[in-house]
Amino acid sequence: MLKPLGDRVIVTVEEPEEKTVGGIVLASNAKEKPTTGKVVAAGPGLTAHNGKLIELTVKEGDTVMFDKYAGTTVSYDGADYLVLHEKDLLAIVD
Repeated sequence: MLKPLGDRVIVTVEEPEEKTVGGIVLASNAKEKPTTGKVVAAGPGLTAHNGKLIELTVKEGDTVMFDKYAGTTVSYDGADYLVLHEKDLLAIVD
């Protein structure tokens, strides 16, 4: 498994529905870019200027919302992941 460094988190992205509420099937170019996912790994945290470690707010298993165009998509072991800095996360979804 991938192990993120610093304040990075690795997220599996939740794909949006292919149908609207009215049952219309959307073309792939008409879909909104996904903005939610599940954290599969989190780094240790950010090191402050004084050398102390600032731990991350999110943890493995959290469902999070993130900026639409944030992060870097990577493929590993046949699966796609999004690698983000914690600052690109908007909220934890309960």
